Amino acid sequence: MNRRHALSLLTGAFAAQAQQCNIKIEAVELWQYQGTREATRGINAQYQVQPLHIYDALRPPVYKDSTPKNGTEPITAIYLKLKCSKGLEGLYGPVDKEAAIVIDQQIRPFLIGKDALAGDTAWDQLWRLNRHARTGIFMMAISAVDNALWDLRGRAFNAPVYQLLGGPSRKEVEVYSSTLGSSLEPDKIAPRAKELFAQGFRNQKWFLPDGPGGGPEGFARNVKAVQLLREALGPSANIMFDVFNGWDLPYALQWCKEVEPLKPRWLEEPFSSEKIDAYTRLSSSTSIPIATGEHFYGRWEVHRFLKADAIRVVQADPEWCGGVSELKKICTLASLYDVPVIPHGHNLHAALHVVASEPPTTCPLSEFLVLKMASYYHFDLHPLVPVSGKIPMPTRPGFGMELNKSKIINEKFLSWSLWSEPGTWVTE
Repeated sequence: MNRRHALSLLTGAFAAQAQQCNIKIEAVELWQYQGTREATRGINAQYQVQPLHIYDALRPPVYKDSTPKNGTEPITAIYLKLKCSKGLEGLYGPVDKEAAIVIDQQIRPFLIGKDALAGDTAWDQLWRLNRHARTGIFMMAISAVDNALWDLRGRAFNAPVYQLLGGPSRKEVEVYSSTLGSSLEPDKIAPRAKELFAQGFRNQKWFLPDGPGGGPEGFARNVKAVQLLREALGPSANIMFDVFNGWDLPYALQWCKEVEPLKPRWLEEPFSSEKIDAYTRLSSSTSIPIATGEHFYGRWEVHRFLKADAIRVVQADPEWCGGVSELKKICTLASLYDVPVIPHGHNLHAALHVVASEPPTTCPLSEFLVLKMASYYHFDLHPLVPVSGKIPMPTRPGFGMELNKSKIINEKFLSWSLWSEPGTWVTE
């Protein structure tokens, strides 16, 4: 075989491989699935402090569990499907309705015909598509599309997403129990904390119920909760506290001073993310690590906080910050400052695969909302379930998601699209 012939064969092989990887997006579909689930009412409805709670009329009374009542209730979820040439599909969900509307109205027509394997190009073009794309609901929509594209690429190359991202860095990912909804009644905190610890959750996050509007009584409740948890769990457990933008700087400074000897692992989101100066002042005034980031929209916002030395934990959420692609960039950025990334757990799949692809020093943990996740993946055939406080990494292609058709009572194709043909609109 002469050199020219060999080069010709090699060129042909590369051309065939390129053709195999030439996967175009042919349809962008949003599906709503409906079913029913067993539920217990009267318990596990503890509220957390909210920004609006500074107003007396908008602050709820002190929460107490009531008599449990078992029954069934309806459940719905929206999933995004990307259908491509060569019969490939990408799946991701559940997707927030606000994001689904943006996907249908603005992103869907733009994606048709695009290269499904050109992920960075797709992300950048979507980010440039709309003047409001850099934050909020549009970024949430980009996140969902990006995650579905990663699932599609995993299926195309028959590999879990974490392998495409450079992992795995471990066989299982440790998760912390996020106790949103669990009662903070003094006689119930310790038993619940001990129960979770026995299940393997040595890291626990609790959601404090009071803020500046609650006065001295509310402040005392917020301090008492820390004391009860530390007494129940001892010095070896990590306890974290989330206050969802519901405090101001003087309140946060006072609380940190009061509970600092009890060594909380972090205080999360005391203020909204535009108040970077308040974060910087608080972080420099206490040994308690300050955490935030679930409402970061992209690497630029993270960078501002890191440069200001405003936080000790980054909690960017791949459902909202720009998807897997953007979270990977955020991890690289945070590693320059030796600040860990512990993603917010609105969903599990994307966050877990990113964490498993990063060194444990960069991403030591992921979040598991114990009560929410009991039903959040109702329609998923392979829900992610912790074993002794850790989630084993799935080996199925993509995110390993597959719908459990036996639980779907009704399914509905959703379209709010401005480009729909007459008669195809679906409203709720």
